[in-house]
Amino acid sequence: MAGTFKIELVSPERVLLSGEATEVIVPGVAGDFTVLAGHAPVISAIRPGVLDIRLPSGQRRIYVRGGFAEVDPTQLTILAQNLVDVTEGDAAQLAMEMRVAEQMLASATDDDSRLLANDAIAALKSLGARVAA
Repeated sequence: MAGTFKIELVSPERVLLSGEATEVIVPGVAGDFTVLAGHAPVISAIRPGVLDIRLPSGQRRIYVRGGFAEVDPTQLTILAQNLVDVTEGDAAQLAMEMRVAEQMLASATDDDSRLLANDAIAALKSLGARVAA
């Protein structure tokens, strides 16, 4: 299929998604970046946030706690600490992720750790409002 690339979302527990995508917005540590077919090779750390994924069949939103993205012209692979499919609106799982993010903030010992925890909390608050609506 023209204009698509292979995407795989993998956490230690499971493969959440394996298929074709037309566009993915990734929350990289240096800022969000968009992956399209033919993207230049990149490896990036991921900060807590939301993957906005456009598939030929529709759109999905996946909360990612952190991890790494590897991109080449034909594929995007996300290796994540944890993934929550926001499209399915799992409020219980989002609440658990909020508790984890708050614990990360409480135990943060440096500015980078506090920044990552605050990113997670902000993303989860935004998602929580959407899931509750």
